[in-house]
Amino acid sequence: MTTAIYSHPACQQHEMGHWHPECPARLQAIEDQLIASRIDGLLERREAPEADVEDLKRVHTIGAIAKVREQAKVLRPGDYFALDADTMLNPHSWEAALRAAGAAVAATDAVIAGDIRNAFCAIRPPGHHARPSTPMGFCLFGNVAIAARHALDVHGLQRVAIIDFDVHHGNGTEEAFLDDPRVLMASFFQHPFYPYTEPRDDLPNMVNVPLPAYSAGEAVRRIVTEKWLPALRAHRPEMIFISAGFDAHREDDLGQMGLVEADYAWITRQIMQVADEFAQGRIVSCLEGGYNLSALGRSVVAHLKALADLD
Repeated sequence: MTTAIYSHPACQQHEMGHWHPECPARLQAIEDQLIASRIDGLLERREAPEADVEDLKRVHTIGAIAKVREQAKVLRPGDYFALDADTMLNPHSWEAALRAAGAAVAATDAVIAGDIRNAFCAIRPPGHHARPSTPMGFCLFGNVAIAARHALDVHGLQRVAIIDFDVHHGNGTEEAFLDDPRVLMASFFQHPFYPYTEPRDDLPNMVNVPLPAYSAGEAVRRIVTEKWLPALRAHRPEMIFISAGFDAHREDDLGQMGLVEADYAWITRQIMQVADEFAQGRIVSCLEGGYNLSALGRSVVAHLKALADLD
């Protein structure tokens, strides 16, 4: 079985202004590095469908969904609507958000069906800050959370895990699953830092570990080994989802951590070992952050090489 990449041109049409770091060029940078690394032809390409509104409703309130749909649909070319200080809509944002969530859902279906081994969703807008009740932090809908709930509620899986290695705390994902013991969430993130939330450390299904600025690969690998892996093996997930943010890279100015491509490859291999033990190798990874275009492209290639056993 192969590793698939899900994406759609609509994900590049969503944009929030020429100044905004969460820009369409992020996906092009990934494409450029896939070609330069010569692994592009070794991965299966799949077009992301649109998610159904019912998919979104498994995580988000009707009001949160309507806020994006209704505002985006009345915008004219060149117009923007600010949802918060750094999260905006343009006329293409509704379709892009549906394609992003749809990629995660379709990848979940394909992996569970055994059609592909695992998948990476090269999508925008990202999702892990989107709260059930409102978009925030560049994110409109929680793509990984939607896919995880789809695996549980539609496919009947009993236990899944969500791994988040973005430099920012995935507060939206955490909020979506605070009271759901079927889901183990494990992450590290720079702290104190946006979104300035205090992670819950009183719940057995949340292993979200804050790290100080300038933490590098050694500290992260220790967290993975000492915190994540024991919790994952105790949870015995039947599928693993990854919120794959690459803004903890040392070249990324939106964070102050010190990871490099080799760290992302190592983390991916650790996750794959757990997936092989308990989840029939089933992994769906979705792009979150990563704003230095060169570092983003190189890091995604490292992540994909590991997923596809090409490293």
